[in-house]
Amino acid sequence: MKRLVACVLLAAGLVSHAQAQTVREGTYDVAGTNLDGSKYRGTARIKLTSETTCSIEWKTGDTTSTGICMLHENAFAAGYVLGDSVGLVVYEVQPGGVLDGVWTISGEDGAGTETLRLRN
Repeated sequence: MKRLVACVLLAAGLVSHAQAQTVREGTYDVAGTNLDGSKYRGTARIKLTSETTCSIEWKTGDTTSTGICMLHENAFAAGYVLGDSVGLVVYEVQPGGVLDGVWTISGEDGAGTETLRLRN
């Protein structure tokens, strides 16, 4: 029984460490897929505004969109405005600060994908 408790505590410690990932301020390279499956690239600039909130601006091709973002454990989410539409993206914070996400826009079917990688 003591071994089981020790294993559970060890596993909980590993999960807590994995959830302690963070998002850093800076410029990220963006690679994603649109709702129709076509690919896009660009940049995103994240500016921290508190320990858990930030602002974000994406530039992909001729398009610029801005939004607010929030970090909670290993989830990083952003709401944004794109033209007359409102969008939502939810990323999972990966080791090394890579953000893997899915996104959608109000009134549209489906979801796109997006990965952000912090530039060195």
